[in-house]
Amino acid sequence: MPPTIRTTKLPFGEAVQVLGQGTWKMGEDSRRRADEVNALKLGLDLGITLIDTAEMYASGGAEEVVAEAIAGRRDETFLVSKVLPSNASRAGVQ
Repeated sequence: MPPTIRTTKLPFGEAVQVLGQGTWKMGEDSRRRADEVNALKLGLDLGITLIDTAEMYASGGAEEVVAEAIAGRRDETFLVSKVLPSNASRAGVQ
């Protein structure tokens, strides 16, 4: 059994892991897609439920890799995503 990953509480009360999987550079090369998806799935299998991504990573390609990796497992995943400043405003995210 994998060791338990320490968590921290966010201001709204949600407990999230302090260690997660990053997706920078994922989605840039279609030849690596299966390996990238499998790496994220393995992390989930090992108990790493936080995945960090951003719309600018591979122009959205990383988000597509994440979507494939968490299909059917969304309820056990905490996603962290970033948006380009041009897509955010005080009114919200576009």
